[in-house]
Formats: sequence, structure tokens, C-alpha cells
Amino acid sequence: MKVYIFEVEPWELPAFDELKTVSEVITLSEPLGPENAERFKDADIVSTFIYSTLSKDVISKLDRLKLIATRSTGYDHIDTGYCRERGIAVSNVPVYGENTVAEHVFGLLLTISHNLADAIDRTRKGDFSQAGLRGFDLRGKALGVVGVGGIGRHVIEIAKGFHMEVLAYDVRPDEDFAERMFFRYVDMDELLGRSDIITLHVPANEHTHHLLGAEQFSKMKTGVVIINTSRGSVIDVAALLRAIADGKVSAVGLDVLDEEPATREEAELLSSIFRQKYHLETVLANSILLRLRNVVITPHSAFNTREAVQRILKTTVENIAAFIQGRPQNLVGGTGAGRLAA
Repeated sequence: MKVYIFEVEPWELPAFDELKTVSEVITLSEPLGPENAERFKDADIVSTFIYSTLSKDVISKLDRLKLIATRSTGYDHIDTGYCRERGIAVSNVPVYGENTVAEHVFGLLLTISHNLADAIDRTRKGDFSQAGLRGFDLRGKALGVVGVGGIGRHVIEIAKGFHMEVLAYDVRPDEDFAERMFFRYVDMDELLGRSDIITLHVPANEHTHHLLGAEQFSKMKTGVVIINTSRGSVIDVAALLRAIADGKVSAVGLDVLDEEPATREEAELLSSIFRQKYHLETVLANSILLRLRNVVITPHSAFNTREAVQRILKTTVENIAAFIQGRPQNLVGGTGAGRLAA
């Protein structure tokens, strides 16, 4: 089988060596997208990371494709419906950085609560004044955790170390875990109304799209802090900007943005093709967010530790090898075993 692996950094190359004993492996630094998909129409398997979008337009150009092995937990960047139609399997990395992302949540939160970004920037310029740097304690604050999967659980464990009160919402509450960790599940309205800080840990789907919008912000405490390390689409960015302007939201920590690829490509804003592809209002709202002093944004890097990336590579290689051997694993989106025959 012919395997194309996209978005590979030089240090990652040895991780894919073992696949070369069972298939032809081609590694590339570029992402896979509509502009280059035609070049890879002989691919049996593709593996991509976070900058490739596998839409129907892209997948339809890959005539022989049998497996998409995404090097991520989320797979909303893949048209799994079209994959089901074509009999193409999709595998993911279900667990690799639960503690890693949870630690990043508190990196963002501590940056906000201690005004670290401003403090560091100021002292680098030789200014040691403390004016405007007064922060707030985490101890005793109410943390609302939306989504208590693997990452949410780690967030709660860390929050307890800070002696925070935890309120949680999940569609499938685990009362045993709540009892062990001394927190309680509440409905969404109570979480919104009582939390000093709200952190989101949900997948991107039709149920979570704009999970936080104007109605939800209106129910929150004045001065609430919002943290999002899940997916950008779970927050209505325009509504978030209004909530910041009104003082309802005092600070925000984000590792993800809605229309994230477009925000990285501001130079193309005047292109008619670009306008059709992306929601312009959202892109412009992101641009405003990037410039606000009370908003801390990291470049979708919450996963990015040495340990977590090694786990991603290991599981991806295992997913590809298992598929080639006829025992696919970690399949998602209702996709099946794919077409093993050429």
C-alpha cells in the first residue's frame, strides 16, 4: 500500500520507519488540501495533522483511498459522511494528551489571574512597576467544567489542588467520579450563573456549535473568565466580543478559534474565493480578539509537549499498521473497515 504522511517535521521521521517494512511510505512537510490533492490520487492511506482539511472536494480526488489516519483526537476536519459513502475508514488518536491539555488550561488561567503576559512583557523592557498587574486568587473560585471526559477529569483534579469549587456539566454524569473528587454535576444554567471561571471540554458537532452564545453569556456572572481549549466553533465569537465589551466577560484564554485556518491567512481576505470559503464576520472578530489585552490566545498548542506528541506518533503508526494487517482500530465517525483490496 502507498502511504502519504503529511505535516511531518524532520524530528518525526524516524517514528514512521517501521511502516516501511509493510508499505511504501512518503513523508511530506506540507498539509493536504484542495490545492494539492490531485498529486496524491494514488494514495491508499493518508495521515494528516491539524492544518489539513479533508473535505469531500479533497477526498474525492483520492481515487484509491482506503484509510485516513488523523493524528488528533478530534475529526471534525474530515468529512466522515462522505467517507462512509466511499467505504473509507477513519482512525484517530483517542487518548494522548488528557493531562497535557488540562495543564495548558491552567497555564492560560494563571496567565490571566496573575497578568503574566503583561508582567513579562513589561520587565523585558526594563519596567519593574506593578501598576495594573493586580490579579486574583484561584483558591475559593467556582470553576465550571463543561464536558467531563478525559481532559475534563484532569482539569477537575488540578482544580482541586488549587482548592477551587468545581461545578460540572456533562450529558453523561459520572456520579462515582464526582463523589470521589468532591464536586457536583449541575444543569447548564446553574453552571453559567454560578461559575467565576468556565472551561470548555466538548467535541465539535451539531449539538455543541456555538454552545456559548449571546443567551448563555447573558446568564453568566459579571466578570466571568472563559477558557476554551476544545474547538473554536463551540463559542460564538461575535457574541463573545459583545460580552467582553459589556464587561460581562473580564478575560478570556483560548487555544482554539472558530475559522482558525482563515485567521492564519488574513492576507487573503480580499479574495472572492476566500470570502466564499470562510465566514468573514468570524474571521474579523478573531482579528479583534487577537489584539485585546484581556484575551490570551495560544496557537492551538495545548497538546504540544514532547510526551504527548510521541504518544500521537506511536498510536498513529499502530493505527496504520493494524489497518494494513486487516484489523483496523480506533475507527471513528461510523466509518467501517475500509477497502483493503486495491
